[in-house]
Amino acid sequence: MPDLKAEEKTDLKSLTLPEVREAMTRMGEKAFRGKQLYQWMHQKLAGDYEEMTNLPASLKEKCREKFWYCTLETVEVQVSKIDGTRKYLFALRDGNVVESVWMQYKHGNSVCISSQVGCRMGCRFCASTLDGLERNLTPSEMLEQIYAIQKDTGERVSNVVVMGTGEPLDNYDNLLRFLRLLTDENGLNLSQRNVTVSTCGLVPNMRRLADEKLQITLALSLHASNDEKRKKLMPIANRYTIRELMEACEYYFSKTGRRITFEYSLVGGVNDTDEDAAELTKLAEKHCVHVNLIPVNPIKERDYVQSETKRIQAFKNKLERNKINVTIRREMGRDIDGACGQLRRKHVSEEKRKSGSAGNTVAQP
Repeated sequence: MPDLKAEEKTDLKSLTLPEVREAMTRMGEKAFRGKQLYQWMHQKLAGDYEEMTNLPASLKEKCREKFWYCTLETVEVQVSKIDGTRKYLFALRDGNVVESVWMQYKHGNSVCISSQVGCRMGCRFCASTLDGLERNLTPSEMLEQIYAIQKDTGERVSNVVVMGTGEPLDNYDNLLRFLRLLTDENGLNLSQRNVTVSTCGLVPNMRRLADEKLQITLALSLHASNDEKRKKLMPIANRYTIRELMEACEYYFSKTGRRITFEYSLVGGVNDTDEDAAELTKLAEKHCVHVNLIPVNPIKERDYVQSETKRIQAFKNKLERNKINVTIRREMGRDIDGACGQLRRKHVSEEKRKSGSAGNTVAQP
């Protein structure tokens, strides 16, 4: 059973149903109490033990003594006036904050969650990685982003993308447990086919995930069609070549039968030329993939700019003429802190400024 730290209580919301049942029997309770407790957490989305009305008071007290019950505090919610997209900033119990996004589509409601506090991958156009990695999120902290948003909106989440702050496959064990809890029929019971996990290309863990034979969609953040350009945009490219990535993609498809998505952020004058489109076409046509073109969301700390609309469309057309399955990602919530990591970074900077100002005030005679 996963513990956050040796000296801390067991993280109850990160336990599977069999583990919760086992915990109940070890406490001298009937095993059926485990299923009741599990359903209160993952179906009824109880905020604390007191909401669990069919559990005896004695059991609730035992649970408070033995287990940590994960909940998130909503620090800020930004709502787009353009399309209703909602961006959430959640506080964790250790004082760190993470971002999540709720988006409405015709096919249902989608939530994009974070898998780490910060990120150590160093992608040049991403705000999430500017301050490095603070720590991994637990399975319960990933789940709770979805639960908190579902309770706030009053609407069921139908699709989940693990594409917010962090590299999901850099938090592999917690991610895998999260996926199993999210898609458990005794919990939220989301279809695996409605879950997408993004990776910048950690080849060994791509292969490990393939061996699990889940039916989720794996999205590879490619962003360049040759190693030279990819190294300039993504430091991980110094460790794994595009050839190794393509072999891992083929392996994933052979094990799961699930088509890979190539995520390709278009950066003006960097990776959006006709030559880039031709190279990407050659990669894509050799593999069973879908290409998702993303107009890059500029961040002030970098000098990258979004490709012009005409260039984006021309790039898409070139791929389509070669029978590549391609879409341009719809830009959601552009009038709020839309890019991954921007809202969190603004909050952290503001807190540091306040802390520094307070410190200076005390120090002055």
